[in-house]
Amino acid sequence: MRSAVAQRSRAARASGDDRLVVERIGETAAFAGMREEWNELLEASTSNCLFLTWEWLFTWWHHLSSTRTLSLITVRRAGRLIAILPVAVRPPSAGRLVPWPTLEFLGTGVAGSDYLDLIVRRGHEREALVAVADAVATERRVTLLTHVPEHGSHAAGLAGALEQRRWTMWRRPLNVCPVIPLRGRSWRDYLESLGAAHRYNFQRRLKNLNKQFEVRFEACRSERERREAMDVLVDLHNRRWRERGGSASFATAERRAFYDDVSRLALERGWLRLFVLRLDGQPAAALHGYRYGDTFSFYQAGFEPDFARYSVGLVTMGLTIKSAIDDGAGEYDLLHGDEAYKSLWARQTRDLVRIELFPPSLRGRLSRLALSASRTGRRAARRILGDVIADRLSRA
Repeated sequence: MRSAVAQRSRAARASGDDRLVVERIGETAAFAGMREEWNELLEASTSNCLFLTWEWLFTWWHHLSSTRTLSLITVRRAGRLIAILPVAVRPPSAGRLVPWPTLEFLGTGVAGSDYLDLIVRRGHEREALVAVADAVATERRVTLLTHVPEHGSHAAGLAGALEQRRWTMWRRPLNVCPVIPLRGRSWRDYLESLGAAHRYNFQRRLKNLNKQFEVRFEACRSERERREAMDVLVDLHNRRWRERGGSASFATAERRAFYDDVSRLALERGWLRLFVLRLDGQPAAALHGYRYGDTFSFYQAGFEPDFARYSVGLVTMGLTIKSAIDDGAGEYDLLHGDEAYKSLWARQTRDLVRIELFPPSLRGRLSRLALSASRTGRRAARRILGDVIADRLSRA
């Protein structure tokens, strides 16, 4: 079904109306109808990545938006979409530091979306960011934009435009994404680039597996294989993390439904990279990733604890990197997290930041004070309790 937005766009083009039109979209049905023009805009922007596709963000909205209110901001010229601010309003809740509704990116939270940003058509950056800043300033909501690329983001441009309207901007380091450049590399070249001990360990572990088991490393190609492999992934992921206190990734029906739907859509688009390592026919490890554009993104993995002594997780990671090279990927992105194992495979990182924007109002000032006090308290807790205990209390 064609959305009202698309109908108005055609009418504007037909009339030759060249004005900028800013619209706030709050209806899920309108969002559902934007798939084609959303992805066309994304491909014409510098923000183009998996986590800003319609498939990822609409599926997140459908399953994980919780009590948020949709509040997409779109900018059009002559009916043609030139920018989207993909945000929703998050209501205040118990335990939140800002006791008022805040504006936040879609994809924020449990889904682990990286490189979130505005989507802006190349060549229209200046006029689009001014128009979006005007729309955000009108509502005067505290705006919290997380998992933003440190360099070259349109979110930074939006922050600058709002600062000119007397808003206050805080920019804070958030996390890093280890990245392996693969362009022009062979698997042999890549192995030679690794540390000698890690390279030897991987090759030895793989050789030993092939000596002791019939080893099959399978990539899912069909919908039936996808369903079976996702069931394996969820089971192995939960089994792996159970002895470590549990994982939140597949903890609810909503989260499991999100991953099921987004992997199904990704398979249809040719993006899904879902692998199962089998030893004598038994699932020993699974890894879930995506190939979007030039990038292979590693997302989730799990392995059978009974096979832990064979380092099946390490072997599976290495084999997926080899698969990405064979597939012609230009890079392998391990996404956010500075876990020690990632540094064994990747020597480069990209930084992610959190941009906090406060309107020039009493509400904005009080929100700044609340966030500042919270951070001061967390720093004090780390000094007194140590990082490990403070992290556990924070998660609780």
